[in-house]
Amino acid sequence: MVQPAQCSSSSLTAADIPLRSGPPTREELLVHYPAKFTWTQLKTFVNSGDLGLLKRDRKLQVRYDEWALGVKEEYGSIVNYLTNHRLRWGQPDTLSLLKSSLEVDPLFPVISHPTNGAESTQIPPAYFSCETPSQYISIIQNDWPYSVPAEIEHTLIWTKVPIYHLDLVDESIKSRIDQDGLWGFTGNDSPPPSPSLLPSSIGALSEWGITPDKMIKSALATPEEALLIVRAGKEVHRYVKTRWAESEWETAWFVNPPRLQSVPGLAHIHVFARHK
Repeated sequence: MVQPAQCSSSSLTAADIPLRSGPPTREELLVHYPAKFTWTQLKTFVNSGDLGLLKRDRKLQVRYDEWALGVKEEYGSIVNYLTNHRLRWGQPDTLSLLKSSLEVDPLFPVISHPTNGAESTQIPPAYFSCETPSQYISIIQNDWPYSVPAEIEHTLIWTKVPIYHLDLVDESIKSRIDQDGLWGFTGNDSPPPSPSLLPSSIGALSEWGITPDKMIKSALATPEEALLIVRAGKEVHRYVKTRWAESEWETAWFVNPPRLQSVPGLAHIHVFARHK
């Protein structure tokens, strides 16, 4: 296994790394957009019940907004840009400036397309799982990552098939999932930070004006509801646990609820991965 590069900003200055436009390089992130969250804080935010706490650096957000205007002018919409350019279904990500150190990826082989150019007639699966054929999946590094430590990889798993599905999401918790989304952790050597620790971490969100009273989350789940929530996210959890071997990687993953989805109509999973 290739070890992640040990990134350090101690030897780099703003003069060494001039700002560009478009998606940032790792060096630009280190020097111009240093992480505002620690790994523990990030896990605390994921486990808080309000996925809206997770933020991109405010200056990087401005850069993204400017870039997005150009993309919309060229492609018509961000969705068109993703589906017609950025997402290479069934193929490795070769476009990202932020490379992953995950070397072995048995679940994501390059697809051999029919030589006659015909589209596959295979019926798409009902929902996302480890068994989903890779022509329905595009795994890329987030070109515009959240404000996470340099050693954390922010990966997006895009899928053409639903993640939320009535076979997984019981009707009794649908409104909760619609508001809160799903999240989980793999490869942890200790339990994820309790939501009760949020008051000690939320200060990292002060520049975004986030305070506990502005959080949006459901009431504490009953034991029965908690089991149904685990069931709703079991396929995503199984996929993440398999792709990022728990002996080597620690992850925090989440799927935004509909209210926070930036690209309606395209399902995707956020995975924050730290090599042990």
